[in-house]
Amino acid sequence: MKETRAARQKPKRRWLKIVLPVIFVLIAGVGLYAYSIYGNAKDTVNEKMHEPIDSIDRDVTKKKVEASEPLNVLLMGVDERENDSGRSDALMVMSLDPKDDSMQLVSIPRDTRTTIVGKGFEDKINHAYAFGGSDMAVATVENFLDIELDYYVRLNMQGLKELVDELGTITVDNEIAWNDGKYDFNVGPVEMDGDKTMAYVRMRKQDPNGDFGRTDRQRKVIQGIIEQGASVGSVAKINDYIDVLGNNMATSMDFDDMKKLFNGYRNTRKNIASYQMKGNGTNIDGIYYLMVPDEEVAKVHGMISKES
Repeated sequence: MKETRAARQKPKRRWLKIVLPVIFVLIAGVGLYAYSIYGNAKDTVNEKMHEPIDSIDRDVTKKKVEASEPLNVLLMGVDERENDSGRSDALMVMSLDPKDDSMQLVSIPRDTRTTIVGKGFEDKINHAYAFGGSDMAVATVENFLDIELDYYVRLNMQGLKELVDELGTITVDNEIAWNDGKYDFNVGPVEMDGDKTMAYVRMRKQDPNGDFGRTDRQRKVIQGIIEQGASVGSVAKINDYIDVLGNNMATSMDFDDMKKLFNGYRNTRKNIASYQMKGNGTNIDGIYYLMVPDEEVAKVHGMISKES
């Protein structure tokens, strides 16, 4: 018996009635998940991480971002423990230039002797954070290098460990071999989890370059995190990264600032250059300081300001 047209189409329509709602639910689910990530990120940044300071003029920075001008960001790695305000264990000025898609990381040795803005006396530059938090640290670095900082990012060193663990591992190009009794660090590419990363950045005694070698390793870790973070393909882990940063990071950026930087400055990671300020060690009243000559300060000022 010959099938009618209606009879032939009936199974197809039944199939559509079943599949279309499933597709809709999947699309809606993905959309709601993406929205939940966006909402969680926005709430975490604006409510837990955003800490504006007087030393940075947000209106000036906003105009520079809208005009896609170069930006300078102070990166601070702090070692904060209970009942201790902490010190900035690592200080770097990250310069982003979208015009040539370049990023520059300049490390400032933590023992550098300079005037602490707001205190009026000279001390180690990393003590500025202990005396007056991020605001005083930003003002002191600006005064030291005669530059304008547009943002700051502060990360607790414990958060560095947690962030690397969430990323899985990072890889750095290690330049000297050593063993700390727990880990072997061979020359060449070294893959590290959070614990090994902390051992890598904190070692000084076995490094012939002392604190200079330490800050160089800190820069390598920052680069490793940037590269690994940019390559992570698991959307499902985004909320985990956000939670780690929310518990361990503070910044003058709000969520809108981060979106604008992502859209306008994300390609700057394609060309990364790094530099470490140089100086001579000395003891004053039994305390070790690094004395950075004026010529070195002028050189770094020119590098950041791109002055010839």
